[in-house]
Amino acid sequence: MDNRAGEMEAFIRVAELKSFSEAGRKLHLSPSAVSKLVTRIEDRLATRLIVRSTRGLQLTPEGDMYLVRARRVLDEIDDAERAVASGGKAAPSGRLRVNASIAFGLMYVQPLIPAFLERYPDVELDFSLTDGIIDLLEERADIAIRSGALPDSSLKARKLIESHRMVVASP
Repeated sequence: MDNRAGEMEAFIRVAELKSFSEAGRKLHLSPSAVSKLVTRIEDRLATRLIVRSTRGLQLTPEGDMYLVRARRVLDEIDDAERAVASGGKAAPSGRLRVNASIAFGLMYVQPLIPAFLERYPDVELDFSLTDGIIDLLEERADIAIRSGALPDSSLKARKLIESHRMVVASP
């Protein structure tokens, strides 16, 4: 079976990270599997997209062109899936109120905001950071990002990441 979208995603990760190993970690694949995916593209196109050397990876001019177009294709696939999943409704618009804990918000959410606003220009984002427990209805938050156990609630929750804590002390 042909999986060109998967191959494109692997190529994009390699091009961005300049490493088959790093791309493999991000994609949960072995470096050799990622290398085979990129080689499959190169064989199909009968051209080199990446020059591999002991000093690193370098995209060829053809690789640069393929990178731009592969990103565009994957963006189109994402857009098509979003459109179908939303029942063909228009792009998201309106105010979205998001509240996150300070550390998580600064580390994980805030860096994503510019890309989100660029992708959804009709969304007005109201992003706030607090470490206290908030009442979603009282604070009028659409999304709250918190850590720890969720008390019984009629609200929907989704696990975003797994975090490990360690208590360390010295005498």
